[in-house]
Amino acid sequence: MQEQPEGRRALSARGPAARRNFVPPPILMLIAAAVMWVLHRWFPVAYWIAPPWTRLGVIPCAVGIAIDLLAVLRFRHARTTLNPLNPGKASRLVTEGVFSISRNPMYLGLLLLLVGWALWLGTASVWLVPPLFVAVLTFAQILPEERVLGELFGAEYSAYTRAVARWIGRRSAP
Repeated sequence: MQEQPEGRRALSARGPAARRNFVPPPILMLIAAAVMWVLHRWFPVAYWIAPPWTRLGVIPCAVGIAIDLLAVLRFRHARTTLNPLNPGKASRLVTEGVFSISRNPMYLGLLLLLVGWALWLGTASVWLVPPLFVAVLTFAQILPEERVLGELFGAEYSAYTRAVARWIGRRSAP
């Protein structure tokens, strides 16, 4: 029998860890960005932001990329999996760095890329997509991940969810 790292529980092959998502979140973000472009091109509704102000979209994109890179570095430092398609392979619960302000900083970074893209495009209709992206990612990816991490890391993960919000922010102590 293989020994689990401290704080990690064994999962059965039929438990939540066996559930695999089939579309990686970065691919979902690219699909969302393509939908935004289609809305901008064929259904712009109104032009809210005019050039050169649309270039301000670079700022949230840069912040999103920075957050994603910092999160990847934290995962590499902890020597745990980056694969969002199989969260049951997580060997460590990462709570430091950007993970101290968001339980899902990589997904937050993807959202910021979409926000930057929406600013760059400058039309009203594209703003329908980022909230839809958040909803789809939350239900299709984040909630299943949370169930697996709760089973893997138990009380440690529960304490983490009480201290740090799903998307962004620290929670005050009760």
